[in-house]
Amino acid sequence: MSSLRNAISRRAHKERAQPSSRKKFGLLEKHKDYVVRAKAFHKKEETLRAMLTISSFFLCSFCRFALQKLKEKAAFRNPDEFYFQMIKTRTVDGVHKPESQANKYTQEELMLMKTQDIGYILQKLQSERKKIEKLTAVLHSVDNHPSNRHIYYAEDRFDFLISYKKYVFIYILLYREEARELQSQASQSRVTPTSGDIPDLIKRKTAASYRELEARKNRVNQLEKLYMEMSLKKELQKKGRKRKLREDELVCPTSKPVYKWRSERKR
Repeated sequence: MSSLRNAISRRAHKERAQPSSRKKFGLLEKHKDYVVRAKAFHKKEETLRAMLTISSFFLCSFCRFALQKLKEKAAFRNPDEFYFQMIKTRTVDGVHKPESQANKYTQEELMLMKTQDIGYILQKLQSERKKIEKLTAVLHSVDNHPSNRHIYYAEDRFDFLISYKKYVFIYILLYREEARELQSQASQSRVTPTSGDIPDLIKRKTAASYRELEARKNRVNQLEKLYMEMSLKKELQKKGRKRKLREDELVCPTSKPVYKWRSERKR
């Protein structure tokens, strides 16, 4: 019978989850979590009670109580407990101080990291330049929108009048209604839109595009300066004799340092 009882599928009783309105507080606390929290609270409560009731008469008893607590902590300590910080720090006058990280990486590793940083800066610089080109093209086409008026010069005026009258005559004979519509459309197209006719939404978007273009130009200038500085530092770390030029040796004096490398034969 027990085997048949176990063969019947039963409903899986799941633990109650945290309500959706209290998800920000994390997982719902279970009884085992409460037990751990209560033990820690009572342990702190005992220590505080002993510290508050301390006096000169009970000083030795409190020391014995603290020593007993330390012995219990040492006795229940996990012997396999290990942290890498145990071997990476040393005590100086009872204070833990970590080891110096000055020589953590070799010269080759530092050069590789600098190369990766320079490559990232160069990638961002090229990306910003492409975005500036796209923005400039869009804004240029918006500003230089062609007018709907057609200009006729003096030498073409006679031919234009003859052809215009001929086409108007044909339209009147064949399609009078269509000719009226075309004439009304032509009159409407002659009216050039002024700045007051442009919607406010278009104006705001255009102004925002110009601000974005200016911000991207400033970002490109900053990235170019950063790229030049990082490239110079990388070249200075390479092998080869070089020296910093004095002010009297500079052709065009600048505030930035200028270096000169010794010419070497490249095989």
